[in-house]
Amino acid sequence: MSLCDAGGLEGLMKHLPEDEVIENTASLFRALADPFRLKILALLAVQPLCVCVIRSALGISDSRLSYHLSILKKANLIAGAQSGTWIIYRLTEEGERVKGYLP
Repeated sequence: MSLCDAGGLEGLMKHLPEDEVIENTASLFRALADPFRLKILALLAVQPLCVCVIRSALGISDSRLSYHLSILKKANLIAGAQSGTWIIYRLTEEGERVKGYLP
């Protein structure tokens, strides 16, 4: 197959996803590229959890956990909801979709 069969460079470029799709996909891959974030997702795949339980399970500092949670939130993999004085984190629909790829 040659480039001409794809319609040349112009035809090939028609198959390139929009920049927003590429950026969202890159954000997802970056979020999934860290062992702590994969562990957080695996814990939340079992059930929604508060920060204190996640921190205890992983044995990391509040600031480090906050950093990882913010990346997962930006990638739309988790969401937090206030419950009294606690924030309970859960998987979003996007998080549920990647659950099958978790170790």
